[in-house]
Amino acid sequence: MSAVALAAALLPALASAQNIAIVNGKAVPKARFESFMTQITKQGGQQRTPELEQQVKDELVLREIFVQEAERRGLQRSEEYKSQMEVARQSLLIRELFNDYQAKNAVSDDELKAEYEKIKSANSGSEYRARHILVESEDLAKSLIAQLKGGASFAELAKANSKDPGSAPNGGDLDWASPGNYVPEFSQAMTQLQKGKFTETPVKSQFGYHIILLEDTRTATFPSFDEVKPQLAQRAQQQKLAKFRDDLRNKARTDYKFGAQ
Repeated sequence: MSAVALAAALLPALASAQNIAIVNGKAVPKARFESFMTQITKQGGQQRTPELEQQVKDELVLREIFVQEAERRGLQRSEEYKSQMEVARQSLLIRELFNDYQAKNAVSDDELKAEYEKIKSANSGSEYRARHILVESEDLAKSLIAQLKGGASFAELAKANSKDPGSAPNGGDLDWASPGNYVPEFSQAMTQLQKGKFTETPVKSQFGYHIILLEDTRTATFPSFDEVKPQLAQRAQQQKLAKFRDDLRNKARTDYKFGAQ
């Protein structure tokens, strides 16, 4: 058998083993197909099915046909092509750099648990359920306090007078929150109240004058480590990656030459 005949006989086997197709005598490698499939299934969230595999094969064959035609016309030698290829090369290398860093600098469980305890400690203690009426002037606040002492409904006065658009429609209800969620003046006044009592003098803050009613208190609840571990891990990895980027930028010697002739 001649060398030409032998090569012709081996082409189908070559295509089925290491390649998915032969286009004008040039192989479309199976590795390219697998890489394409990985991108689609992981990033696109699609399930790998025979139908999807065939679509990807058809797409890769079509791409090979177009690429061969572009190369036949010499488009790969154009300055525009070379410029875009350099940008693509940089993008791929940068992506691989960060992927490599993340793979070699995974966040440990000990790091995550330490961060969890830190956050948990900062959010421990009591939670308060309060209502408030926020007004512009101290005189109006004092007038409303007088009405409350006379038996007026706190919720109704809040609906009619409070300038806080978030809580006024709900009768001033602020739901459950830790004191740290409020400005210091508000928190200090709220935490000194007894359950069911309201501030008998207006509380001034940067937003105006508050009248605060404490409805209830409870021990603050906090999710378990396992519940928040994925979010902690994502945030910690992002922080590590950001530091890595900053360190590289700070160590680099950069001399900008914009506009130089």
